[in-house]
Amino acid sequence: MINEKKLFLLDGFALIYRAYFAFAQNPRINSKGIDTSAVFGFTNTLNEVIRKEKPSHIAVVFDRSGPTERHIEYPEYKAQRDEMPDGIRDALPYIDRLLLAFNIPKLYKDGFEADDIIGTLAKKAELKGYTTYMMTSDKDFAQLVSENIFMYRPGNKWRSTDIWGVPEVLEKFNIDKVEQVIDFLGMMGDSADNIPGIPGVGKKTAQKFLKQYGSMEGVFKNSHELTGKMKENIESSKEIGLLCKKLVTIITDVPIEFDEYSMKYEPINNDKLTELFEELEFKTLLKRTIGGSSPKKTISTAKNTPQSVQFNLFSQSAKKSERQTTEYFKFLENKGSIKDLAIEIKKHKKFAFHLITDNEELTGIAISYLENNSYYISLKKLKVSIIQDLFENEKVQKIGFNLKHAFKILFNYGVLIKGNIFDIQIAHYLLHPEMRNTIDVITENYLKISLKEKNSISNIKNANILFSEIKPNLITDYACEKSLAILNLYKVLKKEITTNGITELFEKIELPLSRVLAKMEIEGVALDVKMLNNFSVTLTKKLDSITSKIHDLAGVQFNISSPKQMGEVLFEKMELSKKPRKTKSGQYATSEEELLKLKTAHPIIKEILTYRGIQKLLSTYIDALPNLVNNKTNRIHTTFNQAVASTGRLSSAKPNIQNIPIRTNEGMKVRKAFIARNNNYCLMSADYSQIELRIMASLSKDSHMLNAFKQNVDIHTATAAKVYDVSLSEVDRNMRSNAKSVNFGIIYGISAFGLSQNIGVNRKKAHEIINNYFKQFPKVKEYMDWSINQARNNGYVETIMGRKRPIKNINAKNGVIRAMAERNAINAPIQGSAADIIKIAMINIDKEIEKRNLSSKMLLQVHDELIFDMHKSESSELKLLVRTKMEEAVKLNVPLIVDIGEGSNWLEAH
Repeated sequence: MINEKKLFLLDGFALIYRAYFAFAQNPRINSKGIDTSAVFGFTNTLNEVIRKEKPSHIAVVFDRSGPTERHIEYPEYKAQRDEMPDGIRDALPYIDRLLLAFNIPKLYKDGFEADDIIGTLAKKAELKGYTTYMMTSDKDFAQLVSENIFMYRPGNKWRSTDIWGVPEVLEKFNIDKVEQVIDFLGMMGDSADNIPGIPGVGKKTAQKFLKQYGSMEGVFKNSHELTGKMKENIESSKEIGLLCKKLVTIITDVPIEFDEYSMKYEPINNDKLTELFEELEFKTLLKRTIGGSSPKKTISTAKNTPQSVQFNLFSQSAKKSERQTTEYFKFLENKGSIKDLAIEIKKHKKFAFHLITDNEELTGIAISYLENNSYYISLKKLKVSIIQDLFENEKVQKIGFNLKHAFKILFNYGVLIKGNIFDIQIAHYLLHPEMRNTIDVITENYLKISLKEKNSISNIKNANILFSEIKPNLITDYACEKSLAILNLYKVLKKEITTNGITELFEKIELPLSRVLAKMEIEGVALDVKMLNNFSVTLTKKLDSITSKIHDLAGVQFNISSPKQMGEVLFEKMELSKKPRKTKSGQYATSEEELLKLKTAHPIIKEILTYRGIQKLLSTYIDALPNLVNNKTNRIHTTFNQAVASTGRLSSAKPNIQNIPIRTNEGMKVRKAFIARNNNYCLMSADYSQIELRIMASLSKDSHMLNAFKQNVDIHTATAAKVYDVSLSEVDRNMRSNAKSVNFGIIYGISAFGLSQNIGVNRKKAHEIINNYFKQFPKVKEYMDWSINQARNNGYVETIMGRKRPIKNINAKNGVIRAMAERNAINAPIQGSAADIIKIAMINIDKEIEKRNLSSKMLLQVHDELIFDMHKSESSELKLLVRTKMEEAVKLNVPLIVDIGEGSNWLEAH
């Protein structure tokens, strides 16, 4: 039963920022290019609190943009904060509409912050018998907690939701009464709000003072009891300390009424929400929010034969009609009917298909060749060879989604996919490289259709049920609508590919590459399991030794794998930082980046970083790789992701061979486990030399860089000579190392701060080095500025093969966000061009290997390197073939150079 007086007050901007940055690594961009991350995340927050907590009253409270009393009293208040990200600013009108649809009031008051409004309303509601929950992660709200007022701290994937009452506040702050929260916060200060606090007073000191003196005023009154620097800090900071206390104090008498009627929870306005969510393309979220009451937009069918009725997939009637059992989606199990279907398809010269599989087992196939119908062929009782002729007919085009997977599945049954192909996934990826790339999402975005989910086609409520366990006639609709969607997507995406001028990239590079990658995945690579098992024993012993060393240095035993315990040891017990950074969940930040800042503070940091590196190596590779060996082939078969990285680079999974660490000796030894198939073979590595720098030289046309590469002078030595104004012979190891950091840093738009961290100099010196670099290589700076302007004017940048990379936030008002976009604008054409080049080389090498019928096989691609299982009798021939095809893949203004090595394992070959 709903509590009749349960009030939820939501801190609007805090929750919106939280929602927006939750998608920072993978923003939700719809087909119109709108960043919907903030609205999507905020909607989930509303749904969760309404569903789980069932409030009787609810409101969302916002700050206003003007100054408040705090700004007037202390002009530096929040002065350091960045401007609101464009993605949030653009989302605010949608969030206003969202709140209207949810019938939730939006509250604000000029001159006051959301904290003050929430504090005032919470206190007024308490007097009227309400239990109030302030939904926010902001620790400042702890000062308002009472027997009837609680903090409701939303959870995330790392921690569950927290509710703070009086006992929790006293425990979290280690204080005696809630009133001391203000004193605690005032003494500590708050870097997020630019409140300085009292110099030298951290968390533990503030807690100690409050135990001894009760309040900030008590500390000042008894400052004579203190000694040394602390006494000096306290006595000289009374004025600023009391001001800080005032700044952190939440006002609870804002002139605003507690309007119970307007805050009373009301059901959602389905019409308004449907209109908003359809505009934002929140199909699944709409269903989740208002259930089955939303209008369905599904493929419509009727009880007629395909010949007698025609309908438009995009017509209003098609969008709004409910599904019926129909003959448009036809189940075939008769050989004669399947042969008749094949004859008709050959006349039309193209068809779309969708495979139904249980893991690698093929159980059926759906085929569509006309706009309005689709056929499902069950292979439970039929052999796959019944459709072999259709797939191997070179005059018939095959249209699918993730054809690389289809190549592999059908290959296992002796069926090849020949002739022209069109891959919906790859087409969509090239058009929208930063969008999600599933068949369901693409269909929703383009066709406004929600495809059936697997668990909806069986009466058995088991998410892991196999298709082979479901009656074929029940699978028909599920499979047929997918193949029909693929056919209709083909018509739309084909036009977009042409309009965007990427036909050659699509047809000459990405589609042929999918066949090459399928062959590589099928081939797999041999693994030395015994070597890994022995290595695991060695590293586990080393880990035990490091664990003991860390515990000795810390003076206490703790779980090194626990970030929470790690933070408490480093920042509370050992006090390695006076102002340690915290994560959004309130824990101390102990990421590698944070620990590297402390590497000179204490020897324990180096040991922790070593421990983490070895632990990750063990769990991710050394102990995990043997479990990935295929029982049938005794080889590892990684999966190459062709449509994931927005740069155009390939990535891989199970295992992720791209991320095998190579900066440590232990990491490099993992490569030793990848071996040749037998004694007649060895592994050969072919690696582009400094390809990204060569591309930079070619694109920028900088004469100094061009000459260095053309004369085969070491580019880092040449750069050092220019930057430090010395001869080539005078360049020492340190100069070359710094120049190398600058060369590769420039490609990624490195800042003076970033360079100073990399090469161990102060920021001023790093700034001088970068400025001098641009003086010596002026065309590089011109190219970088040009590339940024291209992104500003067009919204994207291009590679040498015309691959487009959208650059979001290039015109953002927030300097940090804009700088990140500018770095992407500089780097994307270079990194993407390198990806294009090695893809072209792979296609050409594969053609030649096949043409010559060589026993050697291409196995892996890792960044700019290709790995081959080379038959020893073909050594000279393969090396010449590979070097030629890689170095002649494209013509740049500088030569492409390939380094080749061989050995019994990958480490030796590289």
